[in-house]
Amino acid sequence: MKQNKITERLVNGLLKENPTFVLMLGMCPTLAVTTSAINGLGMGLTTMVVLALSNMFISMLRRIIPDKVRIPAFIVIIASFVTVVELLLKAFIPFLYSALGLYIPLIVVNCIILGRAEAYASKNGVVSSLFDGIGMGLGFTCALTIIGAVRELIGAGELFGFAVMPESYVPCSIFVLAPGAFFVLAALTAIQNKVKTAGEKKGRDMSRIQSGCNSDCMNCQDTGCSKRFYDTSSKEDAINQSGNAAKVTAKKEGKNNG
Repeated sequence: MKQNKITERLVNGLLKENPTFVLMLGMCPTLAVTTSAINGLGMGLTTMVVLALSNMFISMLRRIIPDKVRIPAFIVIIASFVTVVELLLKAFIPFLYSALGLYIPLIVVNCIILGRAEAYASKNGVVSSLFDGIGMGLGFTCALTIIGAVRELIGAGELFGFAVMPESYVPCSIFVLAPGAFFVLAALTAIQNKVKTAGEKKGRDMSRIQSGCNSDCMNCQDTGCSKRFYDTSSKEDAINQSGNAAKVTAKKEGKNNG
């Protein structure tokens, strides 16, 4: 059972709720850092480490942190791990630290990390929260690496710093500039939606490739969805009260007619 839970968390982050292509979160580093495949890979792995560790730590403290100060507490925990990762990058991978620059400390306010802390880690066990962070981080890493690879290939004729295009190839430099990020992201998202639509027309199960929530909570397997924790008791009470009122009205009308 635990193995199935771990697999579900990994698949969820990579495919079903990919932070970039499905949920459209973390757009700032996605568009700014992915000028090359190595930058996208470095940013994605850095975010994954922070996401996994913060998820695990927040899950461990979920019964201790008061509900009223949970958001500031989450930010402090995330900022602590970001600082550790930033210092390690500066000490051991200085070229990547220089390339990512300001976007490393900005991981603190990345909506992916804070969103998973609030929606999943604060309500679930340590192991599942850890693998939820790893799954989301891997999905983010894959997305950034793919976008960076496409931009680098078209815009510079290279891939991970190595020339792969023939000498006669003329690079389209706009793809390594800011507009190129929007073009590539839009194209990749359109391809994903095209694959999903084509699969659905052929009757295939395309539930792993989707754009957000389908609102089918009864059949949904995402136990970390925040919608599951909404208080629906008041709504159910209102429905029951309206049903009882209708029954009373019907009885009175029956008596009057009799």
